Amino acid sequence: MVKKRVSREKDGGESPLKALRSELDMSQEEFGRFIGTTARTVSRWEAGDSIPTFTITQMKALDRLMKSKGKTIQDLPDDFGPYGRLPIPEN
Repeated sequence: MVKKRVSREKDGGESPLKALRSELDMSQEEFGRFIGTTARTVSRWEAGDSIPTFTITQMKALDRLMKSKGKTIQDLPDDFGPYGRLPIPEN
């Protein structure tokens, strides 16, 4: 039996990563290819199924993407998953 994913609307809305991809006008596959990962991984990040971890090479690629839109890494959210889906670790 296929498990149906809970609606993101009920979980608090769209992922900040998906909003960023939309702003960059990129598909999950294009975004993943640009930063050196797969569309499936990007999908899991956006759905909140896994927490993103980036290599230095991926961060540099993400930095280039951000600069292309006049933004910096500092403009990125602290959490890429759907709002309300993943708990934010306390320090």
